[in-house]
Amino acid sequence: MKLFAQNDAAAFVRTGAREFRFNRDIRLTPGARDVLIEAGIKVVFDANASVPTGAAPAAPAKSEAAAAPAATPAYSGGKVDVQALFNSPEAKRLKEEICEMGRRCWQRDYNDANGGNLSARLGDYFLCTPTLVSKGFMKPEMICLVDIDGNQVAGNGKWRRTSEIMSHLGIYKMVPAAASVVHAHPIHATAFAMAGIEPPQCLIPEVEVFVGTIPVAEYKTPGSPQMSEILGKLAPKHQAILMGNHGVITWGTSVEDAYFKMEITDSYCRTLWVAAQLPTKRTTIPPDEVKKLLDMKEKMGLPDARHGLKAAQLCDCDPWDQIGDRPQACATPAGKAASVDTMTNAELESMVQKLTEQVMSALKK
Repeated sequence: MKLFAQNDAAAFVRTGAREFRFNRDIRLTPGARDVLIEAGIKVVFDANASVPTGAAPAAPAKSEAAAAPAATPAYSGGKVDVQALFNSPEAKRLKEEICEMGRRCWQRDYNDANGGNLSARLGDYFLCTPTLVSKGFMKPEMICLVDIDGNQVAGNGKWRRTSEIMSHLGIYKMVPAAASVVHAHPIHATAFAMAGIEPPQCLIPEVEVFVGTIPVAEYKTPGSPQMSEILGKLAPKHQAILMGNHGVITWGTSVEDAYFKMEITDSYCRTLWVAAQLPTKRTTIPPDEVKKLLDMKEKMGLPDARHGLKAAQLCDCDPWDQIGDRPQACATPAGKAASVDTMTNAELESMVQKLTEQVMSALKK
């Protein structure tokens, strides 16, 4: 009996085959099975198979492996030459940018251990970070290439694509303008995500223009189709999304732009936390001034869930009530009417409390 291990599976992935057939003479290890499945390869037991489809080809000579890629066009006869695309000048530039933005995330303590992941659109394919690697110490040769379904189609066989690539693809599928996606675990923004608190608006101009509203997505298993679907629905109107009990995901028009959205989001959450500890006059940006910022943003072609709203519909609850020791959700968020069917327990409790206070105040008169 032959043991088919992870190294054998990684070699098979590099062949580009989409199906792995094996018979009872082959024992597939759990690690090898994971490698194949994560690469999008269908694993099939076939008792009649004479030899395993996954028999790895001989490794190329060292000189061949180190040779420069052939100068083949990325497209040939309408068909994508994946290897040529993966080794193109544009891919080289994006790989370096991904490594640089990963380093910045790690330096700012956005990613602990090997947490977080980054990706960038490359034609109809997507470059992404490898799994189980610190984002502060990546090298371009570690970057992987996947298709729209998350199948790894190119890269050094030693490195496998991030297990959370489906979350990125959920955004790419719904937002053609998304050139890059960054996912990280910045401490302050993640704290808001854990608490289920959407950072309030109408407090800092830069946040209004460059990020906008920041929703909290319902928790789903990281990298699952359910998480991908939720993010895909939110992304067209939000460039920064708090992932419930998980972290933050942002998209941008470049790798650096996606990183900037992450930096602005966490800086804002940190500023809110500090401000909540201070004596305050509860100052806010007036609604008509927020409307001017949104008009500016719309002209820049940046998405925002509040586009089309009138000034009177903006900042319709005190943002200071949404931060601090006992944050209260806004009972009627801008742009949508709250209903008992869709409100959370916290929102219902807040509404009941306010109504009770109003009734008691009226009785005392």
